[in-house]
Parts: sequence; structure tokens; C-alpha cells
Amino acid sequence: MRAIAYKISQAITAETALIDVDLPLPSPEGRDLLVEIKAVSVNPVDVKVRASAKPEADQLKVLGWDAAGIVKAVGPGVKLFQPGDAVFYAGAIDRPGSNAEFHLVDERIVGKKPETLDFPAAAALPLTSLTAWEALFDRLKVNDPVPGAANAILIIGGAGGVGSIAIQLARTLTNLTVIATASRPETQKWAYDLGAHHVLDHSKPLAHQIDQLALGAPAFVFSTTNTGDHLEEIIKLIAPQGRFGLIDDPKALDILPFKRKAVSIHWEFMFTRSLFKTKDMEEQNRILNEVSRLVDGGKIRSTLTEILGLINAENLKKAHARIETGQTKGKLVLAGF
Repeated sequence: MRAIAYKISQAITAETALIDVDLPLPSPEGRDLLVEIKAVSVNPVDVKVRASAKPEADQLKVLGWDAAGIVKAVGPGVKLFQPGDAVFYAGAIDRPGSNAEFHLVDERIVGKKPETLDFPAAAALPLTSLTAWEALFDRLKVNDPVPGAANAILIIGGAGGVGSIAIQLARTLTNLTVIATASRPETQKWAYDLGAHHVLDHSKPLAHQIDQLALGAPAFVFSTTNTGDHLEEIIKLIAPQGRFGLIDDPKALDILPFKRKAVSIHWEFMFTRSLFKTKDMEEQNRILNEVSRLVDGGKIRSTLTEILGLINAENLKKAHARIETGQTKGKLVLAGF
């Protein structure tokens, strides 16, 4: 089967940063599905792994943690799906990725593809939807009010992949005032279009902008990017006993200043359930099915912004280069082989 992989961690500008390869067709065992890939989207995790995870000598590493496709075969332990089902999922960080014609994935982290979306639009959703959902409802517990705080959430990086779906989930499933951040006119408009009540400019001090809204100190802050740059402002603006969540990897994170406000810190990592085979691993199947229901009910929409072409090394390199700029809006997708 055709796939895209790499042998050496190197800059995306290198000719062999990603290469087209031919690999054996995998066979499903246990609760695995064999999925024929129709579309994939590219996330910052792809870039991080490519830049830092060096394959063993002469081994190929396949990336890709967002996919939509059709189940072609199932393992003997499969209970939730059957061949012919259209699915979407984000996969597992410790297994080969979805940048291939066929891919093995545990059914417990797979959802039914929204019927109203084509494969590219569906492929834009799984990783960011799972991340945003788990951050909002499993970690920050945003439907549990903070006494005396403004019933509001600040989403830093509102135009990125995770921010784009977090805005929609917060508007659809909570009664929070949703405050997003974006620094360019086009990304600010994007955040408003997705449902943000207010959009702040994260290139300027955030605490002062929160004060100007006259809403009070927000109960929740969800930082999706550049957390280290905003930490001092977050400490200033968050409500006493508030909850702070993040998903990125700051070089340093001094949480001691949060002590005075008794703020709880919550790190979200979407791959934790699959990585540790937690007892609630199948929760991701439930979340993705609920996302499908919300999409098909017209409550939320795909955050796909651009299809870059076929799934091949040339187009994946373009996608990685775009992600590395930190300037993308929504999700970049590749479709077909």
C-alpha cells in the first residue's frame, strides 16, 4: 500500500523530510479496524513528532493523527463497527499514523462519520474535537460554576484547530460567555463567525482587554498555543478558584503564582486514553459519535479551511510547512491517493 513516511528527523525543507513509500497491507487483530483512508488532516503534533522522534536505523515512521475513511475489515474482537461503515478518528500516538492507504485503529477511539459531511470535512474534526471536548468537560468541568466568577471562558488561540471547535462546543453545550483571542482581522472574523461573543487581540495584554469587557474575572481559561507568552496575563485575569487548562508544551511553566488564587491547573492530552489503555478508553467513541450528532443536527460545523490536494509527500510537506508558521486558520486537509 502507498504511504508517506520519514527515516530521519530533519527540516521540512529537506528533500527527504517526508517520502512516498510502499508498505505491506496490515491485518486487523483484536478490536482493530482496517480503514481505507479517504482523507487526512494535519496537526501541530505531526510537526512535533517529525522534528523530534527519530526512527530506529533504517526504519520508516508514518505520521498522521486525523482521518476519515471506510472500514474494510475488522478484528475478531470488534463490537462497534462492521465493514462498509464510514468512520472518522484521531488514532493513537504510539502506533503508525494514518498517512497511508490503509490504517489499523482500535475501534474504541473511532466514531461514525457525520452523514452530512464528505470525507475531507470529516477528517478535519476528530483530534481537535476530542481535545476540545476533553479539555472543556473532563478537565475544566466548565458546566460546574466557580463561585463569584464570571460565567465565562477565555480561549487563547481561538482561530486554530482546537480553538475553532472549542468555541463551537462551548457555545452549543454550555451557557458560558465565550471570549476568544485572535490577532489578525481574518482570524478575528473567523472566531466571531464560529460563535465567540467577544474576540480579543492576543498580541496585546489580555488582562486589560478582559477588564474593558466589564464582565468580571472569567472562571475558565483554556490556552491552546503560546501559553508561556501569556502566562503572566492569565494569572492576572483569571478568577480566584478558577480553572486553567492548556494543551501546548511551554519550555517552562511556573505555576506557583497561581497558588494565591487557588487556581487549578489542567493539562489535556488527547492521546492519554489510548496510550495507557484506560478503562474509559471507549469514551472517545462516545465523544466522536456525539460530535457527529451535533454536526448532522446543524449545531457545529467542520473547521476545514483548505484541501491541499492528494495524500502524498509533496502535499504533506506543504501542510507541515504551513503548520510551522503558526499562522494557520482552522484545519488543512489532504484527500485521496
